[in-house]
Amino acid sequence: MQPGNETQPSEFLLLGFSEDPALQPLIFGLFLSMYLVTVAGNLLIILAILSDPQLHTPMYFFLSNLSLVDICFTSTTIPKMLVNIQMQSQAINYAGCITQMFFFILFVGLDDLLLAVMAYDRFVAICHPLHYTVIMNPRLCVQLVLVCWVISVLHALSHSLMVLQLSFCVHLEIPHFFCELIQVIHTACSDTLLNDVLLFLAAMLLGGGPLAGILYSYSKIVSSICAIPSAQGKHKAFSTCASHLSVVSLFYGTGIGVYLSAGAAPSTASSATASVMYTVVTPMLNPFIYSLRNTDIKRALKGIFGQKL
Repeated sequence: MQPGNETQPSEFLLLGFSEDPALQPLIFGLFLSMYLVTVAGNLLIILAILSDPQLHTPMYFFLSNLSLVDICFTSTTIPKMLVNIQMQSQAINYAGCITQMFFFILFVGLDDLLLAVMAYDRFVAICHPLHYTVIMNPRLCVQLVLVCWVISVLHALSHSLMVLQLSFCVHLEIPHFFCELIQVIHTACSDTLLNDVLLFLAAMLLGGGPLAGILYSYSKIVSSICAIPSAQGKHKAFSTCASHLSVVSLFYGTGIGVYLSAGAAPSTASSATASVMYTVVTPMLNPFIYSLRNTDIKRALKGIFGQKL
């Protein structure tokens, strides 16, 4: 393999969704609106949790971290795309591309791991309610979040360092609206076997591992709920998991769909359009999913705005 710095490109071209000038204002307005809704919605969730002492519990501590990560997640990709549309440019420099790729991998990994931690929290709350406050103590909650950060940083760093070793060809067009790892690897003209192996192992460990943990947790949760004698008790127990289960389904459903489509047609812009679902739509919908049927969040928001929501 040739040293990557001998053929280091000056910039990549992000082709985005369409090169039709007539569609650019529509795309700009749509994504700006979704980005503002995402940031505002997740900030409100964080503010509601911080302002209400009754929400200072493990479940809402993890939710506030998830909301913060969702803001950072969308901020990694959307602002650069909006700037490019406004400047009528498709370029992103080499350092900017690697940096964007690093932070995207970091925050998508954090989303993944935090959802698994939240599933564990619900598992303890429903399956071991008498020991919940002892097991899910503040120290453990902070440690779990720190572990998520460490794993995600190491994961993102390993991929980024591997990409830095690649040699790139003259043709540096990326059929995407951000520097997505698979698309960047596909532009390289040197051997990418090690990158592909690392990508596969990471997908199995950091994708399949948390998902397996979530599925195991919910299998135990469902068994515990079924054992509850009263219908009211079953409904109350399930309602504490419904929002998280909806977010998990949305995140993994859209993410798996994107990478299946990318594997089938990696060189087309179809994967860019599909990626919008989990990079933009999912973080935008999370605050609504967690607030619409959550009386605690509604009460906290009511306290913030001083009016009936």
